[in-house]
Amino acid sequence: MFNIVLVSPQIPPNTGNIGRLCVNLGARLHLVKPLGFDISEKAVRRAGLDYWKELDLTVWDSLEQFLQAHPISERFHLATTKTTRPYWEASYRPRDWLLFGSETSGLPEMLIADHPQNCVTIPMGAQGRSLNLSVAVGIVAYEGVRQNGGILIEN
Repeated sequence: MFNIVLVSPQIPPNTGNIGRLCVNLGARLHLVKPLGFDISEKAVRRAGLDYWKELDLTVWDSLEQFLQAHPISERFHLATTKTTRPYWEASYRPRDWLLFGSETSGLPEMLIADHPQNCVTIPMGAQGRSLNLSVAVGIVAYEGVRQNGGILIEN
């Protein structure tokens, strides 16, 4: 359905939850290093991620390597708290790219500054500063599913 990209994720349970979401969506998960955890077969087995073998996963050595292979186009949606455009105003199509930054620092400022037209945000109340990464991915990804008639399309 979509390409979900996590740039430098730091918290293993978040990535595990997002991996499960991707399996259920038929989405491809892209992890961009550095990662804050180990995803070796042994570590995944120890964590009890029995669905991980079903995950369509690509790991990139750096954001530069990822962007060289996949230059940002109108089919990219950059999730950030540094914009005012709500996620539901974007138009999502199958195989779009949904980019999310690390739990601690978000997407790189340079990426946001260079592509403001691609930025989307999840509105929050005045007391909140951010949402859990796996929750944010679920909100945006399922808006894309909703916009496409609730139909899940394999990559």
